[in-house]
Amino acid sequence: MMFIKLEWKQMLRSRWMQMVGLLFTFVFTTIVVIQQMALPDAQGFSRQTASFLNLLLFLLPLFILTIGSMSVASDIESRWLSLLKTYPLTMRHYVIGKFIATVLAFLLVVAVAFSVVLLLGGFLGGVSLPPVFIGITLLSILIFASLSIVIGVLAKTRLYALALALVVWSIFLLLISYGLMALGTVIAGHMLQKITVVVIHLNPVEWLRFGYLLFAEQASVLGPSYFDLISFYQTLAGKLTYALVTVLWISVPLVLARFVVARKGKEA
Repeated sequence: MMFIKLEWKQMLRSRWMQMVGLLFTFVFTTIVVIQQMALPDAQGFSRQTASFLNLLLFLLPLFILTIGSMSVASDIESRWLSLLKTYPLTMRHYVIGKFIATVLAFLLVVAVAFSVVLLLGGFLGGVSLPPVFIGITLLSILIFASLSIVIGVLAKTRLYALALALVVWSIFLLLISYGLMALGTVIAGHMLQKITVVVIHLNPVEWLRFGYLLFAEQASVLGPSYFDLISFYQTLAGKLTYALVTVLWISVPLVLARFVVARKGKEA
């Protein structure tokens, strides 16, 4: 518990973290003001909701992957991790402690941003954050904090961690989408649909986006081609499957990180 508290305080004192918090709050608030001034009120999956979701799934993974991985890589680069190994602290506790500290730090960042948005909403009117959106935000923090830990333990320096985090982020956010668009020009539609379903499960960004549409009961925007997929995930078995896949996205990177950091300790 003391280790988690120490790591959380160090992360909040980081200028990188402070800049990220200010930038995320500023951008999120700016989007709200622009949308509220330019667009009328709308129910359901409105342009405002789409903007919130796109901004969340674009910026938050980037910030979490870079800050979280650099925090772990900094421990390795500065030999702080080697010093911790001389204390009665197992590598499992180290990985879990880093994960919890990262989650708590970004929960604070998101809480501040959402508070400012809701405060402005009190003046502008019509601004709200659906519970499903808040839930997907929490899941995105958990998933990408877990991924940031494994990226950090794979890297040897902060610069390497930053580069690796940017590569992972660009793959999830950009390259996979561009690859699907390129495939759509050379393969049949039914094959592209099957590949897209696989990508939804293997890309955490698309998995979270699909989860929002599913639980907000707006999955119809995906079109009739995905009716079978939507119908399955609307059942109890489908919701349990969604929960299981989400837990795997959180737990598997942590298990891998623990294995890698333990092996590095033996090699050292």
